[in-house]
Amino acid sequence: MLEQEVKELIIEVLQLEDITPADIDSNAPLFVEGLGLDSIDALELGVALQKRYGISLSADSEDTRRHFASVNALAALIEANRKK
Repeated sequence: MLEQEVKELIIEVLQLEDITPADIDSNAPLFVEGLGLDSIDALELGVALQKRYGISLSADSEDTRRHFASVNALAALIEANRKK
């Protein structure tokens, strides 16, 4: 399941040692509230998404902010942009 993959990627890339995929609510915000990630985390996660799924993201794009809103939003972005 893609959401599970995204959760595992977040934990792996950001080295969130005390968190399991089950701890991450797919609908919860990733930044500020929810997981409480910051802009450095977003950059690292963006690079990992580019490497793993071939997705290119613009750091200043409003769309990118929306895609990083939650695990579900990231999963939808990956699904829509996966390189065949």
